[in-house]
Amino acid sequence: MQEPVIIVGAGLSGLRAASLLMEQGIACKVIEARNRIGGRVLSASVRNQESLGRFDLGPTWFWPQYEPNISDFVKKLGLETFVQQNDGDLLVERFQRKPPERCKMQENVHERGVRITGGMQSLIDALAKTIPSSIIELETRVKKICLNPAGKLTVEVEKAEGERQQLSAANVILALPPRLVANHIEFSPDLPAELMVDITEKPTWMGSQAKAVAVYNRPFWRESGLSGLVLSSAGPLQEIYDASPIDGAGALFGFFGINSEVRHQMGQEKITELVTNQLIKLFGSEAENPLEILYKDWSNDSETAVVEDSSPFKNYLSYGEPQVIGVWEEKIIFAGTETNAQFSGHLEGALQSAETAVDKIMALRK
Repeated sequence: MQEPVIIVGAGLSGLRAASLLMEQGIACKVIEARNRIGGRVLSASVRNQESLGRFDLGPTWFWPQYEPNISDFVKKLGLETFVQQNDGDLLVERFQRKPPERCKMQENVHERGVRITGGMQSLIDALAKTIPSSIIELETRVKKICLNPAGKLTVEVEKAEGERQQLSAANVILALPPRLVANHIEFSPDLPAELMVDITEKPTWMGSQAKAVAVYNRPFWRESGLSGLVLSSAGPLQEIYDASPIDGAGALFGFFGINSEVRHQMGQEKITELVTNQLIKLFGSEAENPLEILYKDWSNDSETAVVEDSSPFKNYLSYGEPQVIGVWEEKIIFAGTETNAQFSGHLEGALQSAETAVDKIMALRK
């Protein structure tokens, strides 16, 4: 009996690779360091008010007109979707001491992104149902991958309580940010120097970013003809969007213009105070008391980012599939959104990379 394929990472790429392998009757095991599945897909609820819905602190939308894989997959899973709400005027905030400018927005509705009802976590939840839960090991960290002279592949993992195990593998799919591979997994023999340079230079998507979502009882800004969309050079949020569910609660989410080092120094309490003040300035007194401001700083997440990710992106051209040569060729395969050149950073890229990885596994078994 052939050894299973070990998949490192239970984000969208890793889970999709597992589901595709299972469809082909190929045994696999998913190893995840976090205590949850989903990776950078993360939807959160207001404490003790889950009925208001889930709000995305990671990816929020996709574009069916350009991204066929994610569009078809969402339909296959039977998930409900809705078009991102952008109707109404745009606010432009240029100066801290001056009110924002209100602008008419010329927009083609067919270019809008599409969101999933219940948040992107609904995609992960539905995908997980296609995989036996027994093949996913949470709070388990891959420490070392070894290839002996006879070609036997073993993966050393560490459980949360510190226990270490050796797992035999036919192949390993590395479905996590390449920089995490370079920084946290030991290889014996060493990976080729060119490969290490390549994966070290691939910035982790969202690795320097933080996201805040302010949740309200209703999307009150729409009542005055505002879309919720804001472009700001005064901060702290530099882009703001309507993050409300299809009905019920209102929500505004934003990306920060403050760099990760300054965010870390400020701390979450100060940051949420600044966010609230900015929203009051933009949308008036009704923005003063959000039910909660949900906050996620991805640069602080050790299962996502490394120190090098703290700086803003400078090397987009490095995205794409790492080329594995030498003794590791056909033994390890990279997946994840950073390894897809065309759709890097998108859910589409994550899915396409999983399909590419499984195609390689299938080709090796012919």
